[in-house]
Order: sequence, then C-alpha cells, then structure tokens
Amino acid sequence: MRLDRVMAQKKITSTELASRIGTSTVNLSNIKNGKIRGVRFSTLEALCQVLECKPGDLIDYITPEEEEAERSLGEIREHNYK
Repeated sequence: MRLDRVMAQKKITSTELASRIGTSTVNLSNIKNGKIRGVRFSTLEALCQVLECKPGDLIDYITPEEEEAERSLGEIREHNYK
C-alpha cells in the first residue's frame, strides 16, 4: 500500500482521513501498513474521493520474491543499526 505516501502528499492526517471516510484510525492504520487481506470497494472509493486519486495511486503489487527481498533488506538494515 502506498496510502501513507499519498496522505503525505495531500497533507492529511490519519485522524482526519479516517473521520472523512467513516472508519477508525486503527482500521486506517492496518490499511496503511498492509496488515489486511482485502479492502472493500466502498472503502477504496471513499479513500480515492477524499484523496483525489485513483486506486492505482494507493495500491502497488509486488511479487512474493520482491517482498522477500525487501524483508531481507529490512533485516540487514535493522542488524546494522543494533
């Protein structure tokens, strides 16, 4: 999900966005962090209306291999900061 990037570009807070789309900040946080299995089309539509964007601006697909590479890179970075 690229929701956090779009929110930063539009200068809107999680609290404001959650209120405007009719969801909780916890739900919105789960969407932003990709900790969900799916998003209702009504929620996606509301996000796009408020943020004045298209679904493709919010959602990015990465292959399992790309996801694993990102995870490995993150673990390496965390190790280097310890």
